[in-house]
Amino acid sequence: IRPGITGLELDKEAEELIRDHGAIPGFKGLYDFPTTLCISVNEAIVHGIPSKKPFEDGDIVSVDCGAIIEGYNGDAAYTFCVGDVNEEGLQLCRATKTSLYLAIEQAVVGKRLGDIGWAVQNYIEKEMGYYIVKELVGHGVGRKLHEEPEVANYGKRGKGIKLRENLTIAIEPMVNLGTRDVKSLKDGTVITRDRRPSAHYEHSVAVKKGKADILSDHKIIEKEILNNPNVKEVETLLEIA
Repeated sequence: IRPGITGLELDKEAEELIRDHGAIPGFKGLYDFPTTLCISVNEAIVHGIPSKKPFEDGDIVSVDCGAIIEGYNGDAAYTFCVGDVNEEGLQLCRATKTSLYLAIEQAVVGKRLGDIGWAVQNYIEKEMGYYIVKELVGHGVGRKLHEEPEVANYGKRGKGIKLRENLTIAIEPMVNLGTRDVKSLKDGTVITRDRRPSAHYEHSVAVKKGKADILSDHKIIEKEILNNPNVKEVETLLEIA
């Protein structure tokens, strides 16, 4: 990822890698989605379709990817800060990523679904002053990409279903810098109504006793970021759990 490369170039690389490993792209063709990756830039929150438009210096680029292997779905997302992203954008990404791991800490046996949402909302809205996207949620993940239960990024502690061992869910905070208001474009991309940036991080996790099992792996991404001069301020975006 660097200024000048396009979303379509990334998408081609991703599909080739997935198929070379005996897997199938999880998004392509689902709900008529045309590509392997969702690539959402700046004000685009999720469901962005890769295009021929080159990334520019200062862009915030969210890449969401799913793959199916042996009948099971994986789902993860990461937001990249391309080139010279301003401090406001960097801080949005730091906060969104931190909220993901605060949520994962709650994904243990005996907790309830509302504890996960509360962890995100309390940190993002009360401590950081950003806005949770309430129209979009995480989800169960398994034989299907989207399964029950819905995993909201807001909620009340002690409310909702009790989390059972080995329940597998995709937790994915989506956080706006400006207002919480969103709108959908004709192609299905969801954007911020005020056109200010949004960030999105996601892990697939399995509920366990004591500590959740994180099934996806951002460390692979972050190892490459450390060697990529086109992604700035990387030390502040390293995995915290």
